[in-house]
Amino acid sequence: MSSSVSPLAPKKTPKMPAIGGVRIATAEAGIKYKGRTDLLVMAFDPGTTAAGVFTCSKCPSAAVDFCRDNIGGGSARILVVNSGNANAFTGKRGREATKMTAEAAAKAVGGSERDVFLASTGVIGEPLDAARFTHLLGSLAENATPDGWLGAGKAIMTTDTFPKYASAVVKLGDVDVTINGIAKGAGMIAPDMATMLAFVATDAPIAAPVLQALLSKGVGKSFNSVTVDGDTSTSDTLMMFATGAAAKRGAPTIEDIGDARLSGFKRALNRLLKSLAVQIARDGEGARKLIEINVTGAKSSRSAKRIAMAIANSPLVKTAVAGEDANWGRVVMAVGKAGEPADRDLLAISFGDLRVAHRGERDPDYSEAAASDYMRGDEISIGVDIGLGRGKATVWTCDLTKEYVAINGDYRS
Repeated sequence: MSSSVSPLAPKKTPKMPAIGGVRIATAEAGIKYKGRTDLLVMAFDPGTTAAGVFTCSKCPSAAVDFCRDNIGGGSARILVVNSGNANAFTGKRGREATKMTAEAAAKAVGGSERDVFLASTGVIGEPLDAARFTHLLGSLAENATPDGWLGAGKAIMTTDTFPKYASAVVKLGDVDVTINGIAKGAGMIAPDMATMLAFVATDAPIAAPVLQALLSKGVGKSFNSVTVDGDTSTSDTLMMFATGAAAKRGAPTIEDIGDARLSGFKRALNRLLKSLAVQIARDGEGARKLIEINVTGAKSSRSAKRIAMAIANSPLVKTAVAGEDANWGRVVMAVGKAGEPADRDLLAISFGDLRVAHRGERDPDYSEAAASDYMRGDEISIGVDIGLGRGKATVWTCDLTKEYVAINGDYRS
C-alpha cells in the first residue's frame, strides 16, 4: 500500500449496505504487511450460487487453478482472500497451501471443499505459509458480520492507494435487490484480466449458469477494457455470488439469461463492473491522470478495441500525457503499429473537444496553446476516428510517471 492516496481517488466512499446471506470478517495475519489487515473471509448461506472469470495467463496462481476446478459446481459457502503473497509459481508447495486453506475453510463453515473459493495477491514466487492464517478461519467465519464491506475492500489491497467499492440497488420483478462489489488492482494491469481481484455479491436469486453468462459478458466493457501497464497477472480473479436471500421478500428466481425481468439487473451490474474497473485505472501505480480512449470508425468493434489498447499501452503516449504534452504524433504511431486496418489519410484525432489532426495532417485550426491547456487536466480524453467503418471501443488507462518506475523498482525490497 502506498503512503499517499492517488489524486484520482473517488472523493467519497459509497454506502455499502449489508446483503442478506453474506457475512464478512478480516484479520491481520502478518503474511507480508505489518499493522494492517491482509486476510478476508466471506461466508455465504447455503444455496448461494457462484460464477467466475479468471486470468488468461499461461502461468496462473495456485488459487486460480483451485477456483477453476470448483467453479463448475456453481455453488459457494466461503471465500478466503489473502494479500501480500500471490501463491503463484510456487509449485507443489503452492498446491499444498491451497489444499490446507481449503480444508480449514470448509471446516469453518461446515461445508464441502467444492464450495470453497480462494484468491491470493502480492509477490510472485514466494511460498505462501498457509499455517499463518488457516487457524484463524474458524473464528473469522463464526464472528463474521453482514456490515464488513468497507473492511473487506481494505484487506485485499497491495500497492493500491485506496480501496475500490461500488454498490447498486435495482428492481428484480417488483422487489429491490442489492449488488455490492469490491476490487483491488494498481499495477500489472492489462485485460484478460489484470493483477486484479474483484468480488461481487447480490441477494438476487439467480441460477449459476445465468450468473456466469452475466459475468462473462460484463467483463468485456469493464475489466477487459482497462490497462495500466500492459502486463497480464498470474492471479486475476473476478467472482460473483448470488445468495438468493431476496427470494424470501418475493424476488423471482432467474433461471434463463433471456428472462426479461433481468434487464435492469444486467444494466446495474454492468455499471458496477465498469465503476470498479475505472477505479483501478484511477489507481494505476504513480498515476496522476486518468486517460479515456475512444476509438470510432474502425472496421469492427474488435479492431477498434485492439487499436484503443495499442494507444493505451504505449509508453510514449502515456509519458506524453504525464508530461502534459499534446503530442498527437504518438497517437498516430500507436494506431499505425496496432496491426489493424487504418488509413493515414482518413484519420482524425482529438484531445477532449479539440480536434488536433484531420485527414492525415494537422488540423487547420490546431492551437498548441489550447491543446497544452487541456493536457493540464487530471482526466484526459483521446478520440481517434479511423474513418473506415462502424466499429467502436472505449478503454481506460493512466499516465506513466517516474513514480511508477520507483514503485516497481522497489516492489520486493
